[in-house]
Amino acid sequence: MPIYEYTCHDCQHKVSLLWRSYADAQSRAPICPRCGGTRLTRLISRVAVLRSQDSASADGGESGALPDLDGLDENDPKSLARFMRKMADETGEELGPEFAEVVGRLEAGEDPESIEQSMPDLGGGDTAGAGPGADDFGVM
Repeated sequence: MPIYEYTCHDCQHKVSLLWRSYADAQSRAPICPRCGGTRLTRLISRVAVLRSQDSASADGGESGALPDLDGLDENDPKSLARFMRKMADETGEELGPEFAEVVGRLEAGEDPESIEQSMPDLGGGDTAGAGPGADDFGVM
């Protein structure tokens, strides 16, 4: 049973639809489960492959493995920035302008505590605008 992701042009949300079969997905028009809209565009979904540490080691270690913590110096902002960039690259997700600003400031050698003080909204917890019933991540 395939799951396809769509953008709804009526409510501007990204939605995932579970189809009973590939043929069903090809023959029926998608309908947004949030607003009932029919103006949906299918997206190319990201693929995640979870691998064990042993599997990554068998392939030479780097392929699919998360960045190693051995080179991380928690007292060096530049080291922290390198680690954060590696983690972001591994996830393949767009982490937004706040992430880019924090990493850039760390790369410039700025103290993490001063960055945190100057950007108080980074801590999360504020779900204003996420909609009623949303959790801390804006998920319904």
